[in-house]
Amino acid sequence: MVTPHPFGRRRAALGLVLAACMLLAARPAAAAEPQGAALVAALRAGGHVLYFRHAATDWTQNDQVRQAGDWQSCDGAKMRQLSDTGRMTAQLIGLAIRTLDIPVGEVLSSEYCRTAETARLMSLGAVRTTTEIMNLRSQDYVGGHDAAVKNARAHFTRPLTPGTNRVIVGHGNLMRATTGEYTDEAGAVVLRPDPGADLGFAFIALVTPQDWLRLAEAFGGGK
Repeated sequence: MVTPHPFGRRRAALGLVLAACMLLAARPAAAAEPQGAALVAALRAGGHVLYFRHAATDWTQNDQVRQAGDWQSCDGAKMRQLSDTGRMTAQLIGLAIRTLDIPVGEVLSSEYCRTAETARLMSLGAVRTTTEIMNLRSQDYVGGHDAAVKNARAHFTRPLTPGTNRVIVGHGNLMRATTGEYTDEAGAVVLRPDPGADLGFAFIALVTPQDWLRLAEAFGGGK
């Protein structure tokens, strides 16, 4: 009996998400160096931090943070939430990572509903929410800009469980402030702790939603 390829079970959904992701990414999809098989091999070996910007949101909604903790609301009348496309994209990215046999030992998320939901929908492990990953629009609640950046970078540099990777789901403004990189929603920057680097970590790659899906098609299922 032939066992269906795990990614093939969701091929129809994959096609829908690929179409949706083309709307999310204005630039051509291509994982930065190392590319393709080399990137997959590096991630399978562990030792990396994958910082994701939350998946696609409903931009007709606006954040209304008036006091600490307001950001945890999943009410679209109070805070910007994931769109249906964002929810499906998060699920498919998680499926791609699992199909690629990339080991994840820890999943962290900002307390914002849209980031925590992205992390949960990826289904890569138990999600721990923390104010140490904070939208810079709410930076004053965690001690200001420098404190918010320092808090996040601490998770880029601290040791990982051997043979695993750390997934962090946060915000685009924090990604740019901490790494100098910026992606569309659901994009990721791959980092590696490096005590010899100026900031204590090295940049490895930028990965778009399309990249994850294409990598899973090319290298998933033990390929």
